[in-house]
Amino acid sequence: MILRLLASLALSAFAPLLWAGEVLTGEVQRQPMNVSAIAMFVVFVGATLCITYWASKKNNSASDYYAAGGKITGLQNGLAIAGDYMSAASFLGISALVYTSGYDGLIYSIGFLVGWPVILFLMAERLRNLGKYTFADVASYRLKQMPIRTVAASGSLVVVAFYLIAQMVGAGKLIQLLFGLDYYVAVVLVGVLMMLYVLFGGMLATTWVQIIKAVMLLSGASFMALMVMKHVNFDFAALFSEAIKVHPKGEAIMSPGGLVKDPVSAISLGLALMFGTAGLPHILMRFFTVSDAKEARKSVFYATGFIGYFYILTFIIGFGAIVLVSTNSVFKDAAGALLGGNNMAAIHLANAVGGSLFLGFISAVAFATILAVVAGLTLAGATAVSHDLYASVYKKGKTNDRDEIRVSKITTIGLGVLAVALGIMFEKQNIAFMVGLAFSIAASCNFPVLFLSMFWKNLTTRGAMVGGWLGLVTAVTLMILGPTVWVQVLGHAQAIFPYEYPALFSMAIAFAGIWFFSITDTSASAAAERARFLPQFVRSQTGLGSSGAVAH
Repeated sequence: MILRLLASLALSAFAPLLWAGEVLTGEVQRQPMNVSAIAMFVVFVGATLCITYWASKKNNSASDYYAAGGKITGLQNGLAIAGDYMSAASFLGISALVYTSGYDGLIYSIGFLVGWPVILFLMAERLRNLGKYTFADVASYRLKQMPIRTVAASGSLVVVAFYLIAQMVGAGKLIQLLFGLDYYVAVVLVGVLMMLYVLFGGMLATTWVQIIKAVMLLSGASFMALMVMKHVNFDFAALFSEAIKVHPKGEAIMSPGGLVKDPVSAISLGLALMFGTAGLPHILMRFFTVSDAKEARKSVFYATGFIGYFYILTFIIGFGAIVLVSTNSVFKDAAGALLGGNNMAAIHLANAVGGSLFLGFISAVAFATILAVVAGLTLAGATAVSHDLYASVYKKGKTNDRDEIRVSKITTIGLGVLAVALGIMFEKQNIAFMVGLAFSIAASCNFPVLFLSMFWKNLTTRGAMVGGWLGLVTAVTLMILGPTVWVQVLGHAQAIFPYEYPALFSMAIAFAGIWFFSITDTSASAAAERARFLPQFVRSQTGLGSSGAVAH
């Protein structure tokens, strides 16, 4: 029973990814052009481009470009983090999960939050005090620059690449479905807009795009939930009773644990999300945009509150969609196919409670959601190349802000073109697994190196480098040998590795590798690295001697 409950909570980690699978894997039917949705999206794009122009005038240094000059408040950063995390997959996926399976959706929503208070409250203060622009600044603080920044940047770029492919393909299919636009037009449009945001606005523009998107999404979801509760006179008991009456599963929708089949895979997924969150480069970058550790803690506090509130709303929306099937004949016809697999419950509910105009608003929000995420990912990838690889590894710190920003902008263009090309190339492929792989790599490569660099005094460069590469290679290899790629993509009869997600195993290998190759390192440089742990620990706790940037 305990294992079943743990597995339920763990599987919740990737519920949005699993239930957004249709957008990423299935054939979507192009819909008639939605004029109101396109009009609202044009308004959003126009407003954010104006913000980008404003932000471009304030980007006078690398600190401004990479970290918005550290001038973002805790509340603003919390909203931006929430905007990064509240993806279209979460909005559509969790509500559809509740619609099809009922109470399980609530367990999964709660599980989706577990990583925030446990991991980010533990790390936010130290991350802000020790870092500058990327998490590699923290990991390399007491270790050798070149090998650590190389493995950190490599892990970041792999995570960004897989995440971007999934977002671009998802964007193309979602826009094709909601807006009636051609897939290729949608992919190119997303690519061009994300390059504009990052090229000219940097972190400041990206932050405000995420804030606006978060406010729009929370406002739209709040209105939908309010209309659902108004329909049942704000009585949750009535909402559940009506849902049980009309749902094909009846009372079974109020029973938890119905979707758990494989506890090992479920726990592996949970670990990937929980610890992968603390290794996602575009999330970690956000903690360098605030002025100090106090604001970093506030960021996590606000982000957790906004995200938690959002998942409560999706729970109400999912049950509301069930109830409104029985009371709105037009909606019933449109949503009848949902129980057969179409995961657009939130979209149909938007039409039911607010008509075509509100449907256009929610469709525009879904597109805005993807734009905000890909902008953050692109900036994280460009920063890894320009700050970690170019400035710190290639130039060995002998460069200036102007050259570093120039390399970052060149990388942004390259990533944008690559993302569009891969989005078109993978149009017909099952790429839902790439999001899971991105989290698994972040949990297996980035997180162990970052976490142990802050908390374990015996860490050495050799241990961090070997363990980080072991985690990265193991995660990718096991995913390829698993059922998703080996069977579904490559067409083999049986998978070599039996589980869909590798984090449980690749994380263990990464930590074991870091531990073993660190404790067996008896070199003089290893002794010096261990000696540097104490002053770093004091600084991370007190912030003394730090303005938020590490002097290497």
